[in-house]
Amino acid sequence: MSDHVTEVGIVLYPGAQMAAVLGLTDLFATANRVVALQRFNTVHTLRISHWQDGDRVHDTMPEAEASPEVLIVPPTLGKPIPREVARAEAPFLRARHAEGVTLSSICTGAFVLGETGLLDGRTITTHWTFDHTMRERFPKVRLDLDRMVIEDGDLITGGGAMSWVDVGLKIVDRILGPDTMIRTAQTLLVDPPHREQRYYSGFAPNLTHGDAAVLKVQHWLEASDAKEVELTRLVTESGLESRTFLRRFKKATGLTTTDYIQRLRMRTARELLQFGAKNVDQIAWEVGYSDPGAFRKVFSRIVGLSPAEYRRRFHA
Repeated sequence: MSDHVTEVGIVLYPGAQMAAVLGLTDLFATANRVVALQRFNTVHTLRISHWQDGDRVHDTMPEAEASPEVLIVPPTLGKPIPREVARAEAPFLRARHAEGVTLSSICTGAFVLGETGLLDGRTITTHWTFDHTMRERFPKVRLDLDRMVIEDGDLITGGGAMSWVDVGLKIVDRILGPDTMIRTAQTLLVDPPHREQRYYSGFAPNLTHGDAAVLKVQHWLEASDAKEVELTRLVTESGLESRTFLRRFKKATGLTTTDYIQRLRMRTARELLQFGAKNVDQIAWEVGYSDPGAFRKVFSRIVGLSPAEYRRRFHA
């Protein structure tokens, strides 16, 4: 049998979550064992390395001559690391990317990749609770926080801290093929990467934009549970002219008034589905929909699951 080796590196930096580092190391090692058991004529093996300050500090195949084809930036355990710490990693990551290396981040690891400038104009994901922080720090980045993993050629980003499982399996799929990926997932008793972050994320509206008129309307919507809302009432609450209000609301929140209200209502609907006993039609009425069919349509669009599917999956 002839061997082909592809190196996957994991970047260690101050504050990196070691559970993700070690978990990815074990996941790729498991994929190697799966390949070995398949008894192919050509064995494709993953070389797993850890990188710190530009040097390998862990290497499963030190005799190999390959360079990394993928470098993964793991998450932190908590908030993103400070900019000055993240910037120290940028030169190494930019240089390897210029050599053709695919870069990947998990959760808050995106803040490290962001300092390279390589995310500008690209669509990525990170944990949904860091929506506003990411937009403020990297305004040229396009965020899609509904998705758990975004695979975009030379860039792979994952959402929550545990999305290292999804990202790792995506990389196994890319390098070793879908059959090995599925077998690896089965061995580890985890789902293949098909989840979406929006199944889990709540709606955390931006309340720190500094527009007092818009903030007044947001507070009113929270107090009224966004029920029976008319545009004229919103405009009255804001004290602005209609067109001015709509423009400033979109600028401050990033959403139209319709989308904002729908997301508030779906947040309440999730709680009722998860913790309550009312049926879907009753919940639709409770959150302000006289047409249960319209409610189901909006819920599925925003959450990615039907109300019934959401209850089956998350009911407490």
